[in-house]
Amino acid sequence: MTGVRELRVLCLHGLHGSAAILRSQMAELASEMPANVEFVYLDAPSLSSGDFGWWRDDFRGWERTLEWAIDVFDSQPRFDGIFGFSQGAALAGLLAAVNQSEQDGSAGKTWFDFAVMVGGFKSDPPSHSALFRSQLTLPSAHVMGQRDVIIPIGQSRELANQFAGPLVLEHSGGHVVPGIEAVTDPLARFFTDMAGAPVEGVARG
Repeated sequence: MTGVRELRVLCLHGLHGSAAILRSQMAELASEMPANVEFVYLDAPSLSSGDFGWWRDDFRGWERTLEWAIDVFDSQPRFDGIFGFSQGAALAGLLAAVNQSEQDGSAGKTWFDFAVMVGGFKSDPPSHSALFRSQLTLPSAHVMGQRDVIIPIGQSRELANQFAGPLVLEHSGGHVVPGIEAVTDPLARFFTDMAGAPVEGVARG
């Protein structure tokens, strides 16, 4: 697509998930996204040691995950955005908060420019509360199911409310990555808008 900015999007799977599982869960939605969007699926670092998820209930593993994310952002070609599902969406929210604190403290450098969260929730234990002290200005889209019994929709709305001017897309289903037109059409427009937005910074100095 000549003249259209290519978007590279890091995709973060859910608890007990994997890169391959999320690729399958996103297949229908991804097929409806603009051709200039490249989705990159990576496993949580815990999977290499036989563990699961980005952290456990007591947030054991969060530090390991954050170190992994910093290494990914520093060592790989720059990601324009991140996409998270379930616990991966909660991680996307945390990384958006860290991303904003990095921008505030390092001459405007950022890891990524936007975030998409599906079936997410706000992760705010005391150790994370400082990250959510102020509203996040990163452009964001939030997809949530009205019949989600894994992550009740109220929790997804709470995460969305942490962002300024979020795009909120509710659907009648459960804890899934929906491929229905009511979600894919506005999400495709969101990606198109992001492709036309200026790059805010770079991950490395």
